[in-house]
Amino acid sequence: MTDGRVDAALVRGPLAGARRSGIRAMMDRAAALEGVLHLELGEPDFPTPPHVVEAVERALAGGQVKYTLSRGTLELRELLAEKVREQNRLEASPERLVVTAGGTAAVYAAFASLAAPGEGVLIPDPGWPGAELATTLLGLRPLRYRLLPEDGYRPDLDQLETLAGDARVLFLNTPSNPTGAVHERDTLERMLEIAERHGLVVVADEVYEDIVFDVDPVSIGSLGSEGRVVTVFSFSKGYAMTGWRVGYAVAPPDVAEAMVQVAETIVACPSSIGQVAAVAALQGGREPVLAMLAEYRHRRDTAVAALREHDLLIAEPRGTFYAMVDVSTLGADSFAIAGRLLEEQRIATAPGETFGPSGTGTVRLSLASPPDVVAEAIERIARVTRGETAVPA
Repeated sequence: MTDGRVDAALVRGPLAGARRSGIRAMMDRAAALEGVLHLELGEPDFPTPPHVVEAVERALAGGQVKYTLSRGTLELRELLAEKVREQNRLEASPERLVVTAGGTAAVYAAFASLAAPGEGVLIPDPGWPGAELATTLLGLRPLRYRLLPEDGYRPDLDQLETLAGDARVLFLNTPSNPTGAVHERDTLERMLEIAERHGLVVVADEVYEDIVFDVDPVSIGSLGSEGRVVTVFSFSKGYAMTGWRVGYAVAPPDVAEAMVQVAETIVACPSSIGQVAAVAALQGGREPVLAMLAEYRHRRDTAVAALREHDLLIAEPRGTFYAMVDVSTLGADSFAIAGRLLEEQRIATAPGETFGPSGTGTVRLSLASPPDVVAEAIERIARVTRGETAVPA
C-alpha cells in the first residue's frame, strides 16, 4: 500500500485497488517531517466549549456510559427537533431525527437506505470525498456533476439535469467542502425542481451550517418536498467537537427507520457521552459558535487577500474554513503538486483531485489555523509558483 492504494491481492470488496484519501495520505507524509505548516485537515483548532466538557465530566463521574437507543436519546432528539424548526425552518419531530456517529455516518446510512446496488448517486465535483467512498462501498454508481469555479463554484444545472435521469439520489453539500461555496435560494430551488422532475431523493449535507460569512444559509428541505429530502448536520465543525462524533439527520419517517437499522448494524448506537456533549452544546447557547465564526471570518479575509495578491485565488469562500488554490502553473497532477509543496516548502495541503477530477491543478487549504500560519503558507506556495524552491529554514 506504499502508493496509497489498497492491496487488491487480499481485499476483495469494493475498495480493492482504490486510492486512499489524499487528505489522509498527506497527513501521513507530513508526520515524518519537521516544521510543517498543517493546512490539509478540516480540524478546528479551537477547544470544545468549556461548559460542554464540564457536562461530560459530570456524566462520566455519574457512570453515564451505557448503551442508548440506536436513534439517539429522546432528550437530545427533542432538543434537535426544536433547533431544526427554529434555525433551519424544517418541520421535525423526535421521530424524524436520527443521531449518528458523526455526519459521515448519517450520509452513509442515508445512501444505504435510499438506493439499491447499481443505482446512481449524483455527487458534486469537486466535492467531499466521503460521498463517493460511500457510494463505492454500497455498490452504487457515482455520477459527478460539475461545480463551476468561474461562477463561484455554483453547480452546472444543465449538466445536472442531463445526468438526473440515471440517478436515484441527489447529494449536495452547502456550505461546501472543499470550495467554500454557499448555494443560494434560487440555486437550491432549481436543484429541487430537477429532483422532483426525475423522482430523486435529496441528501443535503449541511454540516458547515454555522460557518457562513456573506449570505444567509438556506436548508433545501425548507423549500418544499420535505418527504423527499434528508438533511444531515453535525456538531463537529461549528462547536469544535470533531472527536465527540455526533451528527444527526432529519428524514421522512420511513427513511429514518431504515437509517436506524443501518446504524444498529455498524455502530449499535451513538456514543452516550457524545450525546451528553451535544445536549450541553445546545443548552449552552450559540455564543461560542459566534466567537469562532468571527475568527474564521478573519482567517478567510486574510487568506483571500493573500491569494488574490499572488493571483492564486479561484473563488472567494463564503462559508466553511476552506479555500481552493490555483496552482495550475505547476502542472495538472494535484497529488504531485501537493507532494512538492510538502517537500520543498513544508506545507501540507489537500490535493484537489482527491475531491474529484475537476480538482486538477488545485490544492485545498484548511483555514482552521492561526492567520499568521495561513499567510505564511500562502507565501510559501507563491514561492514555488515563482520558481523559488528552497526549503524554509
